[in-house]
Amino acid sequence: MNITLRQLRAFVAVSRTGSFTLAAESLFITQSALSGLIKELESSLSLRLIDRSTRRIQLSDTGRELYPLIEKILHDLDNVIDEATKLKALKKGTVRVAAPQLMACTLLPEVIAAYSAEHPDIRIRLVDCAVESVVSRVFSGEVDFGVGPERDPNSDIDATTLFELPFVAVFPPDHALAKQKTVGWTDLEAWPLIALQGQFTERLSVDLHTAMREKSLDPNTTVAFMSTALSMVSSGLGITVCIPYAASLVRLYGLEMRPLVDPVVTRRFYTFSRNGRSLTPASQSFRDFLFRYIGEHEGYAK
Repeated sequence: MNITLRQLRAFVAVSRTGSFTLAAESLFITQSALSGLIKELESSLSLRLIDRSTRRIQLSDTGRELYPLIEKILHDLDNVIDEATKLKALKKGTVRVAAPQLMACTLLPEVIAAYSAEHPDIRIRLVDCAVESVVSRVFSGEVDFGVGPERDPNSDIDATTLFELPFVAVFPPDHALAKQKTVGWTDLEAWPLIALQGQFTERLSVDLHTAMREKSLDPNTTVAFMSTALSMVSSGLGITVCIPYAASLVRLYGLEMRPLVDPVVTRRFYTFSRNGRSLTPASQSFRDFLFRYIGEHEGYAK
């Protein structure tokens, strides 16, 4: 049995109009082509669907029973095609992206606002979470892709470099370090250092120890979120270090930033997605836009 959509649409058109002439006109085909499609359908089903006479045509009893079923099939199919067209044309869709808390309250809202201005019909769902759980949320399928700093390699996760930025020192505007254009890592030793818990400080300590054998990061206090660290710095409880993409939050707290040198230590940030799983049109569009946004804004070096 080889039934085609053209045959089904021809049958529905005849059923609705009650006329081969009108049905052919509605489908933009000749009357003979329409008649051929009906005959092919009846032959495939081995059933008479339309009773023909010299005066009129009408559905057979079998045709009347099948008509609502066939009409529903075509209606459902048209809905599927319409939904697929909307998804492809970015007229509909939801993007789920995971990002660390700091990135979720600085860089990502800026990108989402710019993207939404171009694609108002796409909904962006930002999942802010601990930096350690970004990749796990991608792996579990909770989000379409994630953005965050480098993680240990995972064969199930594809990591693509988004940008690479150096660390900066953060302190109040009246601090002694504000007189310097750059700050050395050894300059930090004179003041209480507030750092982030977990892999942020662990990886930074390793990088510093590799570059300066006698030097490692020795914070006086560790906290879970950069917003907490910045609030403490703003209250005069010490200084901190962060990545420049957090500049908007640093300014919000009325603080200053200076490049950290001797050595310059950088951190790479990636987009994470599941290997072997393609992104939806909306998710791919937003991911591509994120890369373009980074490429068009100064301060992000690959």
